[in-house]
Amino acid sequence: MDLTPLREKIDVLDHRIVDLLNERLALAAEIGKVKRSKGGEIYVPEREDAVLRKVAGLNNGPIKNEALQAIYREIMSAAIALEKPLLIAYLGPEATNSHIAAMRKFGASVDYRPMPSIGDIFTAVEKGEADNAVIPIENSTEGSVRETLDHFVESDLKIVAQFYTEITYAFISASPIEEITKVYSKDQSLAQCRNWLARHVPHAQLIDAPSTSRAVQIAKEEKGAAAVAAELAAQLHDVPILAKNIQDKADNTTRFFVLGKKPAGPVGGRRDMSSFLISLGDDAASHSGALLKMLMPLAERGINLTKVESRPSKKRPWDYYFFIDVTGHFDDPEMKAALAELKRFCPLVKWLGSYPAVV
Repeated sequence: MDLTPLREKIDVLDHRIVDLLNERLALAAEIGKVKRSKGGEIYVPEREDAVLRKVAGLNNGPIKNEALQAIYREIMSAAIALEKPLLIAYLGPEATNSHIAAMRKFGASVDYRPMPSIGDIFTAVEKGEADNAVIPIENSTEGSVRETLDHFVESDLKIVAQFYTEITYAFISASPIEEITKVYSKDQSLAQCRNWLARHVPHAQLIDAPSTSRAVQIAKEEKGAAAVAAELAAQLHDVPILAKNIQDKADNTTRFFVLGKKPAGPVGGRRDMSSFLISLGDDAASHSGALLKMLMPLAERGINLTKVESRPSKKRPWDYYFFIDVTGHFDDPEMKAALAELKRFCPLVKWLGSYPAVV
């Protein structure tokens, strides 16, 4: 079987692909010069959304859209790196789920900085120590990341993008499974593997760690200890994997936000999402139907509510903030009208950001 003619055709195509990629990146570098001269943002989520949707629309196969878009994410990552070094903060250390998610979103060509806490991530972007940040907001198994929600109360950062990443866990230890007496990980990670742990290490003590990656370091050093973390963390710290895919739900997925100082522009075509923080003040406790009253200005204008969650304000007992996600962009006329009405009876209506819906 002579494959030489086919391979020669592939070699010709590879030559053309490399030339075209470099031509595209050279144009991106020119765009970067213009952005820098005008003080524009290097990462533009609405442009990213447009490119990913465009290439999916151009695709006639056999490559799947998901694979094609993953390739283009790396192309855009290389383009961003040519425009300006981009630094992304994430919940560290290396090899955490947030680190893996950030790399999937922004690719291999940008720089990453691990931060010890959610609060430190917000601070890094606010002080200009990082250009953008990736933070977990909710998990399909365990719900919202409350620490993230609470930091939006005081922060002026904007949500500029969202994305979803499938989360898988491994059981990692230098000790045999029958000798495990302690299991370390983030509280959310332990919760996402609760049933597996109860079946396989029922007598082990479950201990909250600062991060999944730090949990692997502890498991490496402490006899009889194990960690729940990503496989990458086991590889990074050279600790054996005793079991893979131990999460209780096969489709375990975490939603992440990308934070920035400047808001994202509209995508249009009903493909935008917006998030708000709203307080009803005394209405929430003293008037029946207060929550419905808050939602009516949105519903009457065809703005769809996709999520609502309450959190204690921590300012006085039984006072709550409501976090809501809705369809549409902050600059849409219908949204402006709804917000103007809300502000007439809500003491706080805070825009957290508008961003493209997931491609």
